[in-house]
Amino acid sequence: MNQKEGKYYFLGIGGIGMSALAKYLFDLGNKVMGYDKTPSPITSQLMNHGISVVFDESVSVIPKEYQQEDTQIVFTPAIPEDNTQLQYFIEQGNQVKKRAVVLGEVINTTSVFAIAGPHGKTTTASFLTHLFDHLNLEFTSFLGGIMNAYQSNLVQKGNRFSIVEADEYDRSFLQLSPDFACITAMDADHLDIYGNHDNMKKAFTQFSQLVTHKTVVAQGIDLGDFTYGISEETSYGVKNIRLSDQGYHFDLVTPKETHEDIYLNAIGQHNLSNAIGALAIVDVAGFPLADALPALENFGGIHRRMEVFSFGNKTVIDDYAHHPEEIKAVLKTVAEFYPDKKNMVVFQPHLFSRTQDFMDAFAQVLDQFDEIVLMDIYPAREKPIAGVTSDVLLERLKNQNKRKINKEDFQTTIAGSEADLILVLGAGDIGIYLQELRKTA
Repeated sequence: MNQKEGKYYFLGIGGIGMSALAKYLFDLGNKVMGYDKTPSPITSQLMNHGISVVFDESVSVIPKEYQQEDTQIVFTPAIPEDNTQLQYFIEQGNQVKKRAVVLGEVINTTSVFAIAGPHGKTTTASFLTHLFDHLNLEFTSFLGGIMNAYQSNLVQKGNRFSIVEADEYDRSFLQLSPDFACITAMDADHLDIYGNHDNMKKAFTQFSQLVTHKTVVAQGIDLGDFTYGISEETSYGVKNIRLSDQGYHFDLVTPKETHEDIYLNAIGQHNLSNAIGALAIVDVAGFPLADALPALENFGGIHRRMEVFSFGNKTVIDDYAHHPEEIKAVLKTVAEFYPDKKNMVVFQPHLFSRTQDFMDAFAQVLDQFDEIVLMDIYPAREKPIAGVTSDVLLERLKNQNKRKINKEDFQTTIAGSEADLILVLGAGDIGIYLQELRKTA
């Protein structure tokens, strides 16, 4: 990690992965600023950190110092190719690199722990961060979410080890050379990039071949050296699971021994599985597993990952779930921890392409909630696709207790609901609406 005294301009700096890298380079002493399409809590945090952000795509808003040829440009694949600033820097001959390439360069002198998978990456990487911190290891984590304990997606405790999320979007994870890796899932996603599930699986195989030491994989994945899961049939598994109000007691089974009566302060068996994946990495890498286990008792969670709070007499769960498999995990958690509560889901689909690819799967899983409320699709980097709307998804639902709302109706919809349990799901800006609601709780 020796990228110092440079000058960086980030295109799409408000992205969760981009902002962590921008803060890291800034903290090293580099000059850093960037552009994003719209203001957000992340861009506000960056500006409070001392990093300037502009929201106008025109070149004229960029300070003259950053318009020069020696400025290094970092961009996210979510930035359109015809972006005015991107085209300016390309034509001028600036060094222009994707975030994944720069991240790979930044961490290349450290031992790299990479977490891959279409879901579970952020939680597993956050568990690993928490465990590393508990063990007083020297590390830096670049995360795809805000850990509540640090109020940041960048955790800096030293430069010996790096924890990163290996993003499969745009095959970004193939830019990494991990020492150790964890693959949390390989369900189909990002088919706008891969075309089909088989191509996506091939990319994960390529990623696993980049790992220089060991790889642990979730149960059912045919890659890697060790398996993990909510089972006794894996290399790292569990038995004697007992529920508590806010998590699980369980026995951890490893290839060498069994650790009894471990407590995890997080709900949802998918989170238990993510924790087991992180523990497996700790053990496989040769760190003292027994010393790490007590840390699970005070895991502080991650912003918008199964966050539970009260609103009046209602229980509200806020989660980033934006894929049918992730929503299934939420449903399973509801059945496990809140079986007697009448529920309502408020879901904001994320991306037109994902909604198109999984329209029927979304309908099947959403139908299982007591009441369904849809919001418009959050486009993120995409332009609309003809025939792909939340109204079309609404029509696919067989459950007649359904409706679609505008963002202006978000708070009144939750406040006026007769449901005891409200699930707020999606990876778009729905979390911002919920934060506004929480201020009134």
